[in-house]
Amino acid sequence: MSAPASAPTDHNPQAQVLRVLICDEMNPGNLDHDGFQIDYEGNMERAETLRRLPEYDALITRSRTKVDRELIDAAGPRLKVIGRGGVGVDNIDLDYASLRGLLVLNAPESNNVSAAELAVMHLMAAARGLTRSDRKTRAGEWDRKFLGLELKDRTLGIVGLGRIGSMVADRAQGLRMNVVAYDPYVPESKFERLGVTRAASLDELLAQVEFLTVHTPLTEETTGMVGARELALMKPDSIVVNAARGGIIEEQALVDALHSGHLFGAGVDVFVDEPPTAEHIFLGAPNLSITAHLGANTREAQERVGAEIVSRVLAALHGDVSKGAVNAPALDPKTLEALGGYLDLGEKLGRIQAQLLPGAYDIEVTFRGEFPVDPAPVVSSVLVGYLSGSTDERPNMINARALAKERGLNLAVREQTDSPDYQTEVIVKVSTQGPDKARTRTVGGTVFGRSPRLTRLRDYRVELEPEGYILIASNQDKPGAVAQLSTLLGTWDVNIAGMALGRAQRGGEALFTLTLDESLSSEQLRAIRDLDVIDSAYLVKV
Repeated sequence: MSAPASAPTDHNPQAQVLRVLICDEMNPGNLDHDGFQIDYEGNMERAETLRRLPEYDALITRSRTKVDRELIDAAGPRLKVIGRGGVGVDNIDLDYASLRGLLVLNAPESNNVSAAELAVMHLMAAARGLTRSDRKTRAGEWDRKFLGLELKDRTLGIVGLGRIGSMVADRAQGLRMNVVAYDPYVPESKFERLGVTRAASLDELLAQVEFLTVHTPLTEETTGMVGARELALMKPDSIVVNAARGGIIEEQALVDALHSGHLFGAGVDVFVDEPPTAEHIFLGAPNLSITAHLGANTREAQERVGAEIVSRVLAALHGDVSKGAVNAPALDPKTLEALGGYLDLGEKLGRIQAQLLPGAYDIEVTFRGEFPVDPAPVVSSVLVGYLSGSTDERPNMINARALAKERGLNLAVREQTDSPDYQTEVIVKVSTQGPDKARTRTVGGTVFGRSPRLTRLRDYRVELEPEGYILIASNQDKPGAVAQLSTLLGTWDVNIAGMALGRAQRGGEALFTLTLDESLSSEQLRAIRDLDVIDSAYLVKV
């Protein structure tokens, strides 16, 4: 992929000064950079932005300016980069920007310190009944009978050990708290480096902590991940904080646990629907500290975000797109045609591996056969699939390698000209290191026409279209296993869309995969694993 930001072809790139327009209010820091003219206009009227934008190579905004098709079309061919100061990019038409080959950047790390400190503040406020005491004192009630909790020597559980979660862990340790974390996507080495105990599951974490804070992106996997069942697993008089995304902790379940007295207190900075209505259930909950989504709202964070987005835009205009890329400008039609369905295949193989073996330490992508073009974009697509849903930043073809490096993944790429079974094949092997033993998972696939096919799972050959939900089960190679499993699925009215069988040798372990039209509950998956003829069973979504 060519660099998305170069000087216009009808000018001399050596002589031209690259121009950047900042149309929203922010603190951009130093505007004096050699080779650049940076015009800071603050709250620029839309009509004026439309008129002047064709003169610029890059545009920097906050949330006020709507970067829609009209604005992008008005820019003309000179515009190469759009920078968004902050995290959200809802005001930018990402699909259209990508189609036009425009790189969109943001600066999500700028508020990490502020967000981490806010989470710690909520932990302390809930522990000492800050909002409760404030409300009563203002009402003329001098209540000194309330007994709060100390943080020292208490156990804090952190769900999500990314940038912000790691900062919370560091600050909690400074408060002499014991820290346990759950994040299946983070390698063991990061836990060791931070001095944080690793929990093997969310349930294991909840059962041993007295304070809980969540720091994950909001995905299908994390939505409602802490509900009534999970809160009931926590010790009585525990404290829960959500300063990440509304909906990770079920709102009604949190309020119920506060009213019942099971939770001592809680703190929230985020709501499912913002701003909340006057009738929102949080507003009447006892010992609940509430802030209005203020995680990024400090003077220091706002100063950092302006300077950081300017720095990233200037770097991108010089061809360095390794930081903050939100989208991936479309590959040229020739490359897309040559790669066919391999980009889709790579992302699906990565997504399957993320569910089979999260928290990998090594990832190896092997290309077998003769590829018509450089398959490097396929490597990026594998990483996009593997990292999707596990980082605060949305992985794409541009930033995937940088995010993988930050996560601690060791990437290896190999090419083999011979492909004994298929004309071309992509094999993805991931490995993890643990206190007991290293684990490895291998998946592979090819493309028929333009349609991806799954060809390899572990040491088994399969042939399956990777779509929807895939149930991967192993058993001893004896009659009746598939029949019993199919009967059980039938009792739940779960339809089987496809099936593939594989075995290493007759009478040994066999593997079979079923594509299903719908997901299975944890109870249904547990019932499958309880069948005498089934050794193991996993469900992945592609």
